[in-house]
Amino acid sequence: MEIKPIRSHADHQVALREIERLRGAKEGTPEGDRLEVLTTLVKAYEDKHFLINAPDPIEAIKFRLEQLGLDHRALVGVIGGRSRVYEVMHRKRRLSLEMIRRLNQRFGIPAEVLIQPIRVPRRRCPASKRSFNDASWSPKV
Repeated sequence: MEIKPIRSHADHQVALREIERLRGAKEGTPEGDRLEVLTTLVKAYEDKHFLINAPDPIEAIKFRLEQLGLDHRALVGVIGGRSRVYEVMHRKRRLSLEMIRRLNQRFGIPAEVLIQPIRVPRRRCPASKRSFNDASWSPKV
């Protein structure tokens, strides 16, 4: 395989097969150099074409607690009392800057993840089945 820029899905697949073939090549050898160049090209292609959105902050907190074998009680004192933990974890309150700092320091959750907007489910008006946030909905006067 000739080393060239990866511009298409087919080029990407060829490069991945070549990387697999070269796996385990020793550093400093021609095969090791080839492997290093190909992985750099593949990473650049994937960074451009396979965007991964940052996870939801609440889901990231839950995931990290699960990894550590902890539950929501571990958040008491880190983001506030029991009621504050409930409000945050049920998306009724946003994370403050201080909460983000403490979550980052205590649990190692990246601040870049925690500063993302929390996805709040849209509330529905039970009578009309329309969203309160829906521009076409207005109260009857």
